[in-house]
Amino acid sequence: MQYTMLKSKLHRATVTHSELEYEGSCAIDGVLMDAADIREYEQIQIYNINNGERFTTYAIRAEEGSGVISVNGAAAHRASPGDLVIICTYAELSQQELVAFKPTLIYVNADNRITHRRSSIPVQAA
Repeated sequence: MQYTMLKSKLHRATVTHSELEYEGSCAIDGVLMDAADIREYEQIQIYNINNGERFTTYAIRAEEGSGVISVNGAAAHRASPGDLVIICTYAELSQQELVAFKPTLIYVNADNRITHRRSSIPVQAA
């Protein structure tokens, strides 16, 4: 049996550009891609915190250290500059692979600079 697991995420990244006439995809600062183990052309899910939109596209590499999160093409209708988004990747894992599996969770500030990293989501008290 295969399980679809959260592989990595960029949490609360700020959209810097929204380019409707671009060919498509989401350009992500190369430093953030490397930190979150996101490969160029890898499928990503984007969850827009501001408007609730959820959509699928693929990642392309933006200049390292630029802070760029550019939602392009048709997806530009779903995110605007200034919106906060969560960008996630998923992986198919076997039961044996789950034993040692930990996701890569990258948290950023308003300038899309890494503030901290985790490999699990803390449990919130009710």
